[in-house]
Amino acid sequence: MSHNTSAHPGDLASFGWDETLDQSFSEHRSAGLIPARVIGVDRGSCDVITADGPMRVGTSATPADPLEAPCTGDWAAVRPGADPRLAVLLPRRSAIVRSSASRSSHGQVLAANVDTAAVVVPAVERPNPGQVERLLALAWESGAVPVVVATKVDQAEDPERLIAELALLAPGAEIVATSVVTGEGIDRLSGLLTGTIVLLGRSGAGKSTLANALLGADRLATGAVREQDGKGRHTTVRRELIPLPGGGVLIDTPGLRGVGLFDADKGLERAFAEIEELARGCRFADCGHDTEPGCAVQAAIAAGGLSTRRLDSYRKLQRENSWAASRTDARLRAERDDHKKAITRHLRATYRFRGRK
Repeated sequence: MSHNTSAHPGDLASFGWDETLDQSFSEHRSAGLIPARVIGVDRGSCDVITADGPMRVGTSATPADPLEAPCTGDWAAVRPGADPRLAVLLPRRSAIVRSSASRSSHGQVLAANVDTAAVVVPAVERPNPGQVERLLALAWESGAVPVVVATKVDQAEDPERLIAELALLAPGAEIVATSVVTGEGIDRLSGLLTGTIVLLGRSGAGKSTLANALLGADRLATGAVREQDGKGRHTTVRRELIPLPGGGVLIDTPGLRGVGLFDADKGLERAFAEIEELARGCRFADCGHDTEPGCAVQAAIAAGGLSTRRLDSYRKLQRENSWAASRTDARLRAERDDHKKAITRHLRATYRFRGRK
């Protein structure tokens, strides 16, 4: 396969390549590298798309920090040839990051360079408020624009009530009721989902079915949902990036059993924007929103404008986020200490060697 070493923005435009990216790539291009977007990741290799089409490339050793590993949606500089290699990841404009599944102090990137994050909620059951709030905090923190998508509204007992509940859980985000069966909301949703789009939600929420509707074809496998608990199988086994017929690209993610927050202060502020706004009216700047006099948040709860559950959820996610931050700080301190110890050991060994000479 021949490779064009001066890829024009138009060649990769359907995958999101633009003038800004092209201008920033000049140094890599002069080094003989070509631009590519990661469309799928396996251990030790990636599937990428280049100006000349798809390519499978090798990657370097797994980095110590998972945040630095290639992820679906990343833009990269690839060294072409008989053994093509991913040489450099370009800086991310945005990233969906959660705490790692191992509960270590590292973060894990679910998708990179995302413009729109669709939080998918099945309308066939009452929404789990904490789960929706958690996913919205994750989406807001990434820098993407969240859209809440209620799926299967043709099966909902009271879709109007559901949409009203979701609106209370998602201040500042668009709420779209959809049905793949009737076609309701699909056109409106397509207009809201722009650029690189990621679908977030648990298994059985209808993400793959919704993705197929947006793609206009049954590209992604779908599975039946268990009647006893409404949960589905993980029909998506890895994150893949697929072009949409009307422009933009879609990343379908595996169902998320649990999503831990990672360095999500700004995301929490946006996800709970009404509490942040109320807090500005408190008498004391450091109000804990408990029994302090002149607390605007507690006044809103007493007046029925804010639920206690909502405030409790905010506090819970803040505590979790703070705990994750403290773990990261402890890890960084430990890494610095280990580095200092390694330097000291090296110096001692050097002095001993000189002494023997």
